[in-house]
Amino acid sequence: MAAAAQRLLAASTKIVGVGRNYAAHAKELGNAVPKEPVLFLKPTSSFLHAGVATAAVEVPEPLESLHHEVELAVVISRRARDVPEASAMDFVGGYALALDMTARDLQSVAKSAGLPWTLAKAQDTFTPISAVVPKSAVPNPDDLELWLKVDDELRQKGPTSDMIFKIPFLISYISSIMTLMEGDVILTGTPEGVGPVRVGQKIKAGITGLIDAEFDVQRRNRSFSA
Repeated sequence: MAAAAQRLLAASTKIVGVGRNYAAHAKELGNAVPKEPVLFLKPTSSFLHAGVATAAVEVPEPLESLHHEVELAVVISRRARDVPEASAMDFVGGYALALDMTARDLQSVAKSAGLPWTLAKAQDTFTPISAVVPKSAVPNPDDLELWLKVDDELRQKGPTSDMIFKIPFLISYISSIMTLMEGDVILTGTPEGVGPVRVGQKIKAGITGLIDAEFDVQRRNRSFSA
């Protein structure tokens, strides 16, 4: 079962982000608490897998920092289209710890101009992710604690019970808009406490009692790579 869960991410076709799914986070950025899910897409090329020796979150020029957002990731087990909320959990293959790295300066410019958030969310290494935890190891995903430290300073800590829109509803809602495929990832939102992380710092984040991961932060090297 654990091996099958690990294979899921290799099949992923997309990452679906859910914005402002924690009321305190929405308020800390001056946003209204949403009445329906705020969705955005990230490409799978933005994945940064934990445990790879050469892997690091990359800050592209001319940015000086990115914002960290620790999230519970839901990994879909099989094709899901127009899924009823009552059976939505049947389509969960596992969970992971993920970070939705955000170029906040770029996002602010895009928001003020009414433009998509692509430049702020979709760049390489902007979705650090842990190994997949099998669904069987998480009896209640609404009873987890997320946390994140930067250079050992605690920045974020919050329970998944604070999510405005719960996982069954999100799967049902998203699958009514776009077909979810095996390995697709839903980022379920972040608790309050987001803030900047700079080149040379280290991020450590986790789901208490379940899994944690570390990521260095470095300047992006623009050298060509085929």
